[in-house]
Amino acid sequence: MKLSPVGVAQVVAGVLALSLQGADWPQYRGPKSDGSSPEKVSASWPAAGPAVVWKVPSTGGFSSFVVSNGRAFTQELREVDGAQQETLVARDAATGKELWLQALGTMKINDGGQSGAKGNDGGDGPRSTPSIDGNRVFSLSAKLVLNCFEAATGKPVWKHELIKEFTGRNISWMNAASPVVDGKLVIAGGGGPGESLLAFNTETGDVVWKAFDEKITHATPVIATLHGKRQVIFFLQSGLLSVDPGTGTELWRHPFPYKVSTAASPVVAGDIVYCSAGYDVGAGAARITRTGDKWTAEPLYRFPGNKPLANHWSTPVLKDGHLYGMFQFKEYGSGPVKCVDVKTGAVLWEQAGFGPGHVILVGDQVMALSDAGELVLFKADASGYHETARATVLSGKCWTTPVVSNGRVYARSTKEAVCLDLSSKRASR
Repeated sequence: MKLSPVGVAQVVAGVLALSLQGADWPQYRGPKSDGSSPEKVSASWPAAGPAVVWKVPSTGGFSSFVVSNGRAFTQELREVDGAQQETLVARDAATGKELWLQALGTMKINDGGQSGAKGNDGGDGPRSTPSIDGNRVFSLSAKLVLNCFEAATGKPVWKHELIKEFTGRNISWMNAASPVVDGKLVIAGGGGPGESLLAFNTETGDVVWKAFDEKITHATPVIATLHGKRQVIFFLQSGLLSVDPGTGTELWRHPFPYKVSTAASPVVAGDIVYCSAGYDVGAGAARITRTGDKWTAEPLYRFPGNKPLANHWSTPVLKDGHLYGMFQFKEYGSGPVKCVDVKTGAVLWEQAGFGPGHVILVGDQVMALSDAGELVLFKADASGYHETARATVLSGKCWTTPVVSNGRVYARSTKEAVCLDLSSKRASR
């Protein structure tokens, strides 16, 4: 049957509508590696808060959820074989039922991970978030062990111990970065000289490339396209390093100071790349230019110190040329969200009372999870702070990122995990 132009338009509109109704969240900071979701969620919540689909115990650490094909994965601290270990936990995304668990090895509990607001501290544990590629799930442990498992069963597929196999070098609080999947590659850092950054084939685990002599940070790299070129941008102790994800070839660098810990990922805004750290390092941005095969990173601005723009570990999101996020350093229980002009670094407004949690972008709304377990929606609006919804959804300390998949929010603390119904069918129109 041949469709008329109107019929074709209707089919296309229907496909687009379906694609906007629901999407997987396959890796840390979402399907586009930028903390954004293509979905629309309800901003009209009952007085008691969003409907709880399920809530289960989820102990230790700051690993976030990833969701794909009806399963939700995260890393928790569990007792296995008589020892506290990092574990990769698979749950039924619809019910919260535990499907399988894999132990990833013991880890050191760090003093920094035990801090927090008075009465809401403690709970250190796994800090890396797994990644999914179809029927495979990848984890990168605190001790820099990269595992691949079958997503449906938890059966081990392949493993690399970066310390042993690639003369790896960990950092004082151990790895917190997440593995990044791009096509048929899973990319990670942590090796030694000449092999500090690595890409592996997702199916076989074979090394596709290894290069550089760089020291890692706690920041997860991001995938982005600048000037028509897809690239993976690492935030290392030397600063920003952009690499061709297929070959490992260096594209550009931007030196940036390092002190104690860098944990927030870089943010790409067109030809601008923003980055920030705590411990009096502060924030800055570079403008990236390209002439043929020559790349240049020109400093755009630099604000040293913990104010006004330090991002301890919460990566801002970008909307219409503005950054929205938790700009603070160790302001537990009180730190603000801010709106920042990404081109100048100017703070346009700020709102206190969030602490060092995390944010994502859902349509034209910013979704924030405070360190005290409050889930908040506010408009991504440079004119001022406009809150649309708020509810306490978790107990425990929340240094994790909330995620949205198929109209539901998945979030966790150092004590429990929750799934909430925020499907757009409930949105006010």
